[in-house]
Amino acid sequence: MSRASMGSNTGKVGRTRSDQGGEMESERHHQGGAPTGAPANDRSSRSTASFAPKLSPWIATAAPVLVVGDAMLDVSVFGSVERISPEAPVPVIRQENIVESGGGAANVALNIAAMGGAAHLVTCAAADPEGERLVWLLRQAGVSLDVVATPGRPTTVKTRFLARHNQLLRLDREVTMPITPACEEQIVAALQARIDRCSLVVISDYGKGLVTDRVIEATLALAAQVGLRVIVDPKRRNLADYRGASVIKPNRRELEAATGLPVNDDRQVEAAASSLAVATGATLLVTRSEDGMSLVRPDGSAIHMPTHAHEIVDVTGAGDAAIAAFSLAIAEGRPAEEAMAFANIAAGISVIKPGTATVSATEIEHERAVLAGQLPVPKGSRVSADTASLLRAQWRQQRLTVGFTNGCFDLFHPGHVALLRETARQCDRLIVGLNSDDSVRRLKGETRPVQDEEARAEILGAIGYVDLVVVFDEDTPHDLIARLEPDLLTKGADYRIEDIVGGDIVRQAGGRVLTIDLVPGHSSTRLINRR
Repeated sequence: MSRASMGSNTGKVGRTRSDQGGEMESERHHQGGAPTGAPANDRSSRSTASFAPKLSPWIATAAPVLVVGDAMLDVSVFGSVERISPEAPVPVIRQENIVESGGGAANVALNIAAMGGAAHLVTCAAADPEGERLVWLLRQAGVSLDVVATPGRPTTVKTRFLARHNQLLRLDREVTMPITPACEEQIVAALQARIDRCSLVVISDYGKGLVTDRVIEATLALAAQVGLRVIVDPKRRNLADYRGASVIKPNRRELEAATGLPVNDDRQVEAAASSLAVATGATLLVTRSEDGMSLVRPDGSAIHMPTHAHEIVDVTGAGDAAIAAFSLAIAEGRPAEEAMAFANIAAGISVIKPGTATVSATEIEHERAVLAGQLPVPKGSRVSADTASLLRAQWRQQRLTVGFTNGCFDLFHPGHVALLRETARQCDRLIVGLNSDDSVRRLKGETRPVQDEEARAEILGAIGYVDLVVVFDEDTPHDLIARLEPDLLTKGADYRIEDIVGGDIVRQAGGRVLTIDLVPGHSSTRLINRR
């Protein structure tokens, strides 16, 4: 296969590959962004990549975005499944890790903070351990907040069980009855105290009881008084309840339920969304999962954008990331098409991450630079796992095969050259995983490495076969391989195929695992012992 020089994709973005099927949309976890001010009578389909050359760098400096809505604690239990229970025909999950994060309106606020913006969240939570952990997560991320206590009502918790990033089960603990009038008034008072210091308002309605008629009416009225736009991520079937908002962002299923009309293609989406846009006076942004997103304004004009996702690992929270990026872009005064493109980029990054995860400003800017052909990553660069993951996704989209090998590479010798040369010969791009200094010391003792990781990475990067070098601190590259899912994984012939770390991951994804013949008489240990 050819080994063309590193490049970036500035062409049309294709549709998402998905092994999950269906809509891939949960209660509010879907892709999309919501531009305003689109050109009238524009019904063309446009890719995010087509906007990339004119996208200015991602910088978020506007006043805080005010977020009001249902916040929850998301718990992701990661594990592996190797057998079926003898007690019932269900998989047995061997627990490996537990990650807690903010969900719902909390995830919108956390994404805004991660993207470099500022967020103030007005929400409810109980004085229980889960509520305390949720508040701690938000404050640690730099989100300011007003939390109204809800006596006798537990904090909403969603627990997802995942094996190899596939959700097996979700367990919800929640009370969805409306909050009390006393809580409503505390919410309204908090909004009134904060709204004149904010740049935009987001209502994140997950149907858990906070976004009542009173809260909606008060939020829209207060925003109108100070001239702020309101963007709504809806849950109600009757979208007219949000009349007065600037943008309402239903997903495809919600649009169909609200109108009773089919929404299978661009024209059908336009027809259904146009009726609601006229009824509400709002722009409708319809997120359509693997079919991207559509913007329909009250005058009937529409823009359709294919999804920007390179692949789908987990759609949880993608809609939150999209509305966060869109809100920040609009608050910065960016044109509508730029806001839409950035929302699409954020959603595309979010869905390659397992569980509820935020999208960082660095990731958005990196992807923008890739699309615009401006990515400052020369061949052989040492990069972070995040950057390698984004480039790997880009190369997959370009149908380039990606190879991976790893090692300590302490005292570089002809055996290393042979490994890299043969691996590179069988792929288009080669990523090398390099053990960090701490990792080498744990594996080989306190006298190693002879060369520090900076020197080893520089030597590897100078070898013409290598496209990227990624340093990992774990004892094995298992997690890095799981993240990159290379098409080819190699090790020296002193390894048995079945013992190569990450081989099962690569094979399950349809890739190849190979051993490369060693060069007799060459090893780092032998070189060191000669001294």
